[in-house]
Amino acid sequence: MPRWYRRLLAAYGPQGWWPGRTPFEVAVGAILTQNTAWTNVEKAIANLRRAGALSFRGMKRLPERKLAALIRPSGYFNQKAKKLRAFLAWLETRGGKAGSVRHALAGPLGEVRESLLAVHGIGPETADSILLYAAGKPSFVIDAYTRRIAARLGLAKEGATYDDLKRLYEAALPADAALFNEFHALLVQHGKVACRKTPRCRRLDSASDSCCLADMCAFASRRGEPAPAAP
Repeated sequence: MPRWYRRLLAAYGPQGWWPGRTPFEVAVGAILTQNTAWTNVEKAIANLRRAGALSFRGMKRLPERKLAALIRPSGYFNQKAKKLRAFLAWLETRGGKAGSVRHALAGPLGEVRESLLAVHGIGPETADSILLYAAGKPSFVIDAYTRRIAARLGLAKEGATYDDLKRLYEAALPADAALFNEFHALLVQHGKVACRKTPRCRRLDSASDSCCLADMCAFASRRGEPAPAAP
């Protein structure tokens, strides 16, 4: 297990991601969270739930204009309504008339991923989020946080491709969905707390309040930040 994973787990504890009551809700959330904060997605999800539209059948019966109005808090709501409709069509094709998420996501990881990537509006990050968090398949998610942290630690070059970063993380871990889930969530938490766009390599004068990865971080070393002692 990578040392930086153990550091993050000790610093932040288990995260218990992804927020969602059903695989369908998780998949919808993965689409809605594109280019927006999760707090906005929560408002859109709440609207869908109140309208009885947080299921395949419930969402399918909605006119696209009504669907767009319900998800308005998530931003880009007209485009996202089209993406959700495309996802519903994919679910019906693979999961039958009931639009079973479980059946649609069944099969070899690579094949299901390629099928998802062919759906309008689903790129690699959204596809991997659906695979990992809705299907429980070991497909690591690369986002702004995982990209930033890998670059600052010196594990990847700035501008590394999505696939390069995905291979980097997956090579560092056993192919275990629960582990991928936890590691990704920990990286997101670290990106929010310490490794921000303007990083908090040392937030206070106390070494105990420094970034938990500072002593293994190339970026912190270049800044000349005093690092905490390795445990």
